Amino acid sequence: MGQNWTGENTLHTIKPQLTNQYHIKRFGLFGSVIRGDQSPDSDIDILVEFETPPSIFGFLELEEKLEEALQSPVDLVDIEGIKPLLRSKILSEVQYV
Repeated sequence: MGQNWTGENTLHTIKPQLTNQYHIKRFGLFGSVIRGDQSPDSDIDILVEFETPPSIFGFLELEEKLEEALQSPVDLVDIEGIKPLLRSKILSEVQYV
């Protein structure tokens, strides 16, 4: 994980509540936060796998809760919806929380 990112503890703290509320099987970080090349304007890329997929409203609510907790924009990506061209790259660098 990138040395400049401090949100990992926050994710560990909120994980149990979010996992139960949104039926999350697992979630992880990928992108600039993992590579350590994030900038102050970077978003946080989070890959999520659900036990039971939420409605679109539930998905957006989860993304909003993550943004509030992490105090940063979040790009939430459902593992089932990864674009084929990006799938191998994302899965090769994801670090599950």
